[in-house]
Amino acid sequence: MQRKRIVAIVVILMTVIMCVVAVTDAFAVQADAAAYRQGSTGETVRKIQTKLKNWGYYDGAVDGVYGPKTASAVRYFQQKNGLAVDGVVGAETLAALGISGSVSSSGQNREAELEMLARIISAEGRGEPYLGQVAIGAVVMNRVRSASFPNTVAGVIYQKGAFDAVADGQFYSAATSSAIRAAREAYNGADPTGGCLYYYNPKTSTNQYMLSKPVYLAIGQHNFCR
Repeated sequence: MQRKRIVAIVVILMTVIMCVVAVTDAFAVQADAAAYRQGSTGETVRKIQTKLKNWGYYDGAVDGVYGPKTASAVRYFQQKNGLAVDGVVGAETLAALGISGSVSSSGQNREAELEMLARIISAEGRGEPYLGQVAIGAVVMNRVRSASFPNTVAGVIYQKGAFDAVADGQFYSAATSSAIRAAREAYNGADPTGGCLYYYNPKTSTNQYMLSKPVYLAIGQHNFCR
């Protein structure tokens, strides 16, 4: 009787272990399928190539085939934007590219956008009043809605040459609490700028294009323009 009981326990344990292994393997396969790497093909790869090409990281064909040139461009994008440099487009790199994929739900995508918006507000708006921080976030969101700019928060922020804080690395620091609040306000539609698409600090800017634009209003140290 004791032997039968031991055999039954062993069988149960082996069954449980096999179930755990099967579930783990299923999750691993799902996660692997959600990442894009050399050999991947399809519409999402085409979107990745398009984003990288528009932002100056990729000069190859937009053909939906993830080849060595695409992998090299992905590594360059990851390196320049503080991501793990592996040449594989997973959840984090997809979010940075502003592409929604099977690796993240719409809710997770919203949180990723809010986090990026908060960091750009924090970096670009240090020392600015709270209203000025909301205004910076509003400019980003106005660009998202404008046909003249990329149509995602990530696209606007990572657009080549768009923000000094991305170029000098300040964007990759943690956001302040006030910037996080300002990001939520701007993301939800608050716009103290009245639809402005640009801002600059007249005391430090040397950009003649910006300096030539009519000033719509000033908040803190920034002039805002349409």
